[in-house]
Amino acid sequence: MKLLHKDIEKDNAGQVTLMPEEAEDMWHTYNLLQVGDSLRASTIRKVQTETSTGSVGSSRVRIMLTVCVETIDFDSQACQLRVKGTNLEENQYVKMGAYHTIELELNRKFTLAKKVWDSVVLDRIEQACDAAQKADVAAVVMQEGLANVVLVTPAMTLLRAKVEVTIPRKRKGSCTQHEKALERFYEAVMQAILRHINFDVVKCVLLASPGFVKDQFISYLYREAVRHDNKVLLENRAKFILVHSSSGHKYSLKEILSDPTVTSRLSDTKAAAEVRALEEFYKMLQHEPDRAFYGLAHVEKAAEALAVDALLISDVLFRHQEVATRSRYVRLVDSVKDNGGMVRIFSSLHVSGEQLTQLSGVAAILRFPIADLSEPEDDSSSDDD
Repeated sequence: MKLLHKDIEKDNAGQVTLMPEEAEDMWHTYNLLQVGDSLRASTIRKVQTETSTGSVGSSRVRIMLTVCVETIDFDSQACQLRVKGTNLEENQYVKMGAYHTIELELNRKFTLAKKVWDSVVLDRIEQACDAAQKADVAAVVMQEGLANVVLVTPAMTLLRAKVEVTIPRKRKGSCTQHEKALERFYEAVMQAILRHINFDVVKCVLLASPGFVKDQFISYLYREAVRHDNKVLLENRAKFILVHSSSGHKYSLKEILSDPTVTSRLSDTKAAAEVRALEEFYKMLQHEPDRAFYGLAHVEKAAEALAVDALLISDVLFRHQEVATRSRYVRLVDSVKDNGGMVRIFSSLHVSGEQLTQLSGVAAILRFPIADLSEPEDDSSSDDD
């Protein structure tokens, strides 16, 4: 993401102009947008024209529109973002108040205006524009006949390819069909790696499976790389890390990212840090429950007592469309930061973020124990728009 212009007043009202440069930037933009914001962007509008003879034709024109945001639709797999709203500035094609849906595009700038830019939104812009945050990780989670090729970016986990090949069982006296099917499977996985993993960006590829599937596959991969003189694979051989997983399904990613051999290599990546923080919370919950709180009301009480050492909070909570509820989460984040605590905003598109959402999206590790709070949990933390 590129920040082209920023104009925010002392009362925190103002606007920023940004240019999304890659698919992940659409996820960041989705987290910046709220109902009631004003969005100005280039868009296509179908317009009808009438000729002097009275015949009516239609054409598509590109125009700049400013809309008041009403609905926001994000497709996490295609990384497409559509914003529907009413037109705020009349022009020759679109009347004031007319509805229009803008699909934001890569490498086309947009201007976002808000009445209040809070600290969480400003941090999100900083994170999106920080090139150092792009320390991407790829993972191939596999078992015999199934492989998921996944990209783990700082903000999201993207499934890039799913390979499924039926592998017949070995038969007495003949393994030919079994071996041929395995070869087809390995070939398909190798092609998926070459197609979807950009080795210029990715710092390591986690190859995970139960049993010896990963070992057999890596032997096949190197053998084929030598046979075809594939320089991409040969030059990036050191980036492959073999890890055990309980299955070839995407959900095994959490156990892979918490493997000690992996965490040492990925110590500076956001996804691995989130997994570690959540693991630490669960350990604390098990051994010292008075130092592990979850649920908004309990965590707020701990923050009031200046007890929060680490706040774990899901980005899903900041997409709440009620301003008062959203402000409550922002105040909690600011309070913890002001008192020297660490804040980790988890991406709901990471496995760890999905897990945190099950704990009502907010949890805290405390500096010192606080006796169990018996007040009923506030239900305003079970939310998304």
